[in-house]
Amino acid sequence: MLTVTNKINGMDANTAVDQVAVEGGVENTDDVVDNATPSNEQNTAPVVKIAAVKSGRKKTPALSASPNKPLRPSSDSRIAAQPGFVLHSYPHRETSLILDVFTRDYGRIALVAKGAKRPTSKLRGVLQTFQPLSLSWSGKSELRTLTVAEWVGGMLPLEKSALLCGFYLNELLVKLLARDDPHATLFDHYVATLNQLAHQEPAPIVLRQFERALLKETGVAGNFILCTDTRQTVLAESMYVVDPERGPRIARIADSWPAVSGKTLLDMEREDYSDVVTQAQSKVLMRFLLAYHLGGARLNTRQILIDLMQL
Repeated sequence: MLTVTNKINGMDANTAVDQVAVEGGVENTDDVVDNATPSNEQNTAPVVKIAAVKSGRKKTPALSASPNKPLRPSSDSRIAAQPGFVLHSYPHRETSLILDVFTRDYGRIALVAKGAKRPTSKLRGVLQTFQPLSLSWSGKSELRTLTVAEWVGGMLPLEKSALLCGFYLNELLVKLLARDDPHATLFDHYVATLNQLAHQEPAPIVLRQFERALLKETGVAGNFILCTDTRQTVLAESMYVVDPERGPRIARIADSWPAVSGKTLLDMEREDYSDVVTQAQSKVLMRFLLAYHLGGARLNTRQILIDLMQL
């Protein structure tokens, strides 16, 4: 039987999201999101391996933690066996693809996959979203050349509503991560989040945890439990607003920003979303902070689902 991702292949964005949402039994689409342009991507590719570059360098284990962040001099021209994921791809000339990839030690980078669109190219079955890859490339410019891509495996595919959430994560990374800015901890959090979604853990909680980690690791959102007014830890029974530039402060009557309880901020800092009030307030808070740091740019995946809810 065809999987959901087989079915969305070839559809336009709205049709694809509608089909997945219906078949996945999505009730609250506000917490589940889809890629604005998923038609070029499949999540159930056959297991294909491309021979790794013959090199004297030892391969890095695909999903093992990096004990130290490697130094990355500007003269680097050849990188071998780097763990990574395809975030997005689009056509380049007649037979090639431009890939936006997220790697553990080199951050978000752009690669050109020459000949990847040819029917006989083995890359066609490898360069899929949400699949762990071992990537090698060469070049010093902003657009490097992909030389090797190897499917690593070891992760369940995303299906139905989890697939929609995965595309949301990818859009956040594309829009909020600067190029060539390593974030090894965030990379590991991304891997963990995909695994949680694949194992059908509650999407609202999983998404809030990733959103918080993204803002924290990129340095745009700091400590949620230190009140900037009092310089003391926030009080669970008090109400606060979170200044996107400075952090939490005591809420005022004239505030237009969303007010949340000190308990919600304390819960978010320790990643405890068991309280339904914490779930509701954290959702509103993260939406506000993401909108601010996106500088008004609209998230296509979220807007598609808002449009679907109005049908």
